[in-house]
Amino acid sequence: MRDGTITRYVEPFGGGGSVFFYIKKMYPIREFHFGDVNPDLVNAYIIIRDKLNPVIDSLQAVAEEYLPLDHADRAKVFYRIRDEYNSTAGCLNSKRITAARVRRAAQTIFLNRTCFNGLYRVNSQGRYNVPHGRYKTPPICNEANLRSANRALQGVNVSCGSYESFEPHIDDRSFVYFDPPYRPLPNTPSFTAYAKTASFGDEDQEALAAFYSTLHRKGALLMLSNSDPHVTDDADDFFDDLYDDFNIRRVAANRSINSDAGKRGAITEILITNYEVKP
Repeated sequence: MRDGTITRYVEPFGGGGSVFFYIKKMYPIREFHFGDVNPDLVNAYIIIRDKLNPVIDSLQAVAEEYLPLDHADRAKVFYRIRDEYNSTAGCLNSKRITAARVRRAAQTIFLNRTCFNGLYRVNSQGRYNVPHGRYKTPPICNEANLRSANRALQGVNVSCGSYESFEPHIDDRSFVYFDPPYRPLPNTPSFTAYAKTASFGDEDQEALAAFYSTLHRKGALLMLSNSDPHVTDDADDFFDDLYDDFNIRRVAANRSINSDAGKRGAITEILITNYEVKP
């Protein structure tokens, strides 16, 4: 990518954006398309890009209210904000950046910083239902980090939609990174439903693999990460069979989300590319 042959970066499953922020910092790519199916996540990125100062003001205010309290009173603040959050989702229907959308972006960040394990989860009615967490000094308003994100997001096309909606932006000078909801491993917690419309089962994984092949035929460079079924079952070749025409590597990864702290540790995940990766 450093030689200018890749001019466009596309990431349809944006999530926390760690790969995007790294690529944006390290490579001279001219055009970025970044997004997710989760409208609250996309709203937060857009507001951080375009209206950061009011978000910082809001987060500083709630931090000043929340941090001096004991756990019981912190929980009251958390559930008050969570209740408001669940009553104002309609503001996301506005294409304009309204004060309500700015406030909701700040609430998204606050809830993420103070909820249990930093999860984003909604129930069948689309209501955010993650409980309050226990942290001594959660970084509710990390101004330096937010301003760094703001700078990185300048000029970036951020949109909400399915991964298929990104196809018009992809050609033979594009690099595409897919980080879909991971296929759950047997006997481990499943975190595939991270948005009301985003249950991602085996049929969805198969459809994504077909889309991956379509983009391969267009000449794009592709990378996809997912769970490694071999962690729990050596005979489970789901991804090995699904992507048998491509390069599959197993890489060490730390389990960052697990309700049992004793099970957070090094496991392998898979990395699938349509090009050779140097060791």
